[in-house]
Amino acid sequence: MSPVAFSVVVPAAGAGARMGGPTPKTYLPLAGRTVIEWGLAPLLAHPGLRRLVVALARDDDRFAELPPASDARVQTVIGGASRAASVAAGLDALAADSDGPVLVHDGARPCLSGEEIERLLAWASDPAGALLAIPVRDTLKRADADGRVAATEDRTGLWQALTPQLFHGGTLRDALGDATDPAITDEASAMERAGFAPRLVEGDPANIKITRPHDLPLAEAVLAMRGGQ
Repeated sequence: MSPVAFSVVVPAAGAGARMGGPTPKTYLPLAGRTVIEWGLAPLLAHPGLRRLVVALARDDDRFAELPPASDARVQTVIGGASRAASVAAGLDALAADSDGPVLVHDGARPCLSGEEIERLLAWASDPAGALLAIPVRDTLKRADADGRVAATEDRTGLWQALTPQLFHGGTLRDALGDATDPAITDEASAMERAGFAPRLVEGDPANIKITRPHDLPLAEAVLAMRGGQ
């Protein structure tokens, strides 16, 4: 495994309204664990991990009951109203440990592989950072206001961003600024706004984000194929 030492911020303060239930998507049951437990597992298993900060909703009383909460490297903070604000809170909590490589990973991505972490860490010294992504392979359609096709978009050079995303913690914190810009949809977009061009590192299409109910059986199938990691 890579000898690079790194820290992690996991924004997990969102409610996940598109799942349509009372339980936040990070705490939905998946193959005997919760979604977030699967998401944290490969990061906690990596020997290079120094600290991992999970940004939670103010009223979250679930994470403390999970096994990862008892890991000495793990701490929690109150997240913000946006993803960027939650990431900023996590970076602030890391303090001195943010002066080096920091991975930001979605708490709702349970199928991250150790191989993807290794590919990403290979770019830890890049001042612009790096992110897992996959080339867009399907035809893209732009819709009009009536839900009809307005145009077919050229997908040449287009990639779908995944997580983790990897940046120097201090540089990312500066790029996030006050974390209120709605154009910041992920950490790479904050870095782009600051003038950087992060490296695209090809990830695994199986590294899906739990967004809608049908994503859960897909994730369970991936985990079963891997033998439950």
